[in-house]
Amino acid sequence: MLVFVAWDRYTEDRIDAIYDYTTDERELPRGRFGSYTDRLKGMYLPQTSDENFAHTARQAYIGLGFALAQAAELKIDSTPMEGFDNAELDDLLDLKEKGMKSVLLLPLGYRDSEDWLAPMKKVRNPMKDFATKVYE
Repeated sequence: MLVFVAWDRYTEDRIDAIYDYTTDERELPRGRFGSYTDRLKGMYLPQTSDENFAHTARQAYIGLGFALAQAAELKIDSTPMEGFDNAELDDLLDLKEKGMKSVLLLPLGYRDSEDWLAPMKKVRNPMKDFATKVYE
């Protein structure tokens, strides 16, 4: 089970830390992205914590996309989950103390060989009902 979490809000220290880490890993001088991080701080720091979390939570879905793709590549069954008690999970994992909140879960594993649904055709909404083509 993977638990995807996000910062509860942006802070100057958090923004600086990720860009310090990035420049250190790339063996670049710290501060190299100073004008960019200043813009990020100008955008995100004035926002409310709810606005910040709405953005950081959406970033967790980028990680989810990669995890789903990798699981599929490895032929590991997975399904994203919301609808759990976030506050209870946050308490269990001490996320509040870490400045984070849970966003979604991703169970991973292999289906039961006796799963009666496994051999059935997968049915999804037709593309015409799910998406709109903007151009041909």
